[in-house]
Amino acid sequence: MRRVCSFLMIAVLGVLWTSAAARPDEEKVALDKLPKAVADAVKKRFPKAEMTEAAKETENDKTVFEVTVKDAGKTIDVTLTPEGTILGLEKEIAAKDLPKAVTESIDAKYPKASYKYAEEVIKVKDGQEKLEYYEVRLVTADCKMLEVVVAPNGKITKVEDQTKKKSD
Repeated sequence: MRRVCSFLMIAVLGVLWTSAAARPDEEKVALDKLPKAVADAVKKRFPKAEMTEAAKETENDKTVFEVTVKDAGKTIDVTLTPEGTILGLEKEIAAKDLPKAVTESIDAKYPKASYKYAEEVIKVKDGQEKLEYYEVRLVTADCKMLEVVVAPNGKITKVEDQTKKKSD
């Protein structure tokens, strides 16, 4: 049973990663074709990071760029306006680095779940970064793949079952 569950989760993760890169409102952009203001803002905020990919997308009827960087072995997605204003960050973190309140809430609601991925979601307003929430991907004891959104105080605000998602 455990082997079947592991195989299923590997397959689902592959589909999710593939579909995430191919959203219909997202257009890949070559790094050398990024607007100068976007590239400069990313380099200024993450001077030691390597830009690995970029996309142009529409959010709330506005064009934004999402640039993925690798910084100290961690993946960070940076969302910016075409003028180079950073709007938000999604930083990969180790599950062990989640706050105690977050892990306690998740563990209470999903006992024996295994943590597959965690990230901090940070909004940027007027140049000030503010941690909004954590996104945690789990595999539950009954082999469900969940994406759980948790406030810094540990309150679970959203749960999305990603077990059956398929790429379009």
